[in-house]
Amino acid sequence: MELTYTKVGDYYIPNLVLDEPEKFYGKYGNLRREYIREHRPTLWASLVNSGRLDDHLTTIELLAERRMDKMLPQMMEAAGVTEELKARDQMAWVGLVNNCKTRVEEIIFAELIFI
Repeated sequence: MELTYTKVGDYYIPNLVLDEPEKFYGKYGNLRREYIREHRPTLWASLVNSGRLDDHLTTIELLAERRMDKMLPQMMEAAGVTEELKARDQMAWVGLVNNCKTRVEEIIFAELIFI
């Protein structure tokens, strides 16, 4: 590829074209991409060669986000995370919320990401 220039005043500015930036999928899509690239090379090659990698990673991201949005409130309710607890003992509330989020993420990882 030959580099061309455009004259602007007394200066020549190179005509640079950037490659298409890597698509951002979010936390779960990126985790899935890294997992299949490192641990499932046949699936990786199949998705890349067929042009379905973007669709696959976008689908995983959406499914994981929906699962988190649905399961986290249920898990928090079962663990007794309430606004009353938040007002009374903020550190306990934060600990319970983080614990619930971690448990939901473990489920998401096992069911969607690391399979």
